[in-house]
Amino acid sequence: MLIRLARALVVVLAVIGLVAVVLAAWLISNGASARPTPGRLETIAARRLRTLAIPSEIRNRRNPVPLTDELIAGARAHFADHCAVCHANDGSGQTTIGQGLYPRAPDMRTEDTQSLSDGELFFIIEHGVKLTGMPAWGNDTPESATAGWQLVHFIRHLPKLTREELDEMESLNPKSPDEIREQIKEEEFLKGSGEPAAKPASPNGHRHGGHR
Repeated sequence: MLIRLARALVVVLAVIGLVAVVLAAWLISNGASARPTPGRLETIAARRLRTLAIPSEIRNRRNPVPLTDELIAGARAHFADHCAVCHANDGSGQTTIGQGLYPRAPDMRTEDTQSLSDGELFFIIEHGVKLTGMPAWGNDTPESATAGWQLVHFIRHLPKLTREELDEMESLNPKSPDEIREQIKEEEFLKGSGEPAAKPASPNGHRHGGHR
C-alpha cells in the first residue's frame, strides 16, 4: 500500500514538474504581457483546472435561494454596482477593464458560462479565480452566501435582459468624479441655472460598465 502511494506521489510530482517547466517556457517565450488573446489550448486547460479546483460537494449544489422578481431586481442592482465595471451590464464583458484582463472577461450569456452548474458559479463568485481578474467576493458569512446565490440567479437571467432593465442598470453604475460633476451641472441647468453640460465621451464608444 505504501509503495503504491509512493509511486502515485512520484507521478503527481512529475506531472507538476512538467507543467511548471512548460509554463515557465511559455512565459519566457510569450512574456508577461496581458495583451495577447489566450490560445485555445490554454483556455481549455485553464477551464479544466478551474473545474478540478472546485470541490465536488459545492460543484454539485443547486441554488437554494428561491427565484422571485424581487430577487432579480436586487441582484440586478448589485451587479450594476459591483460587477458591470468588468462584465458590462449585459454580461458581455465588453468594457475597457474587462477586455484588458488576461484572460478576457467572458461573455456570460454564452454556453461557456451558462453551462456551468449553480455550484460552480457560486464558488467562482465567492472565492474568485487565481491568476485572473476575478476577485473573491465572499467572506464566509450567511449574508455573503445569500448574495452569491442571488447573483447566480441573475447570471442565468442575463440572456433575457430587457432594454428597460439595461437602462435601469446604467443609472445604477458607479459614476466617476467627472460624471458626477457633469450630472450636477445638468441638474442645475434643468432647474434654471447654469449652462448645459456636454456629456463626457466614453471609452470604446460605450458608457462605463454599460451596454454597448
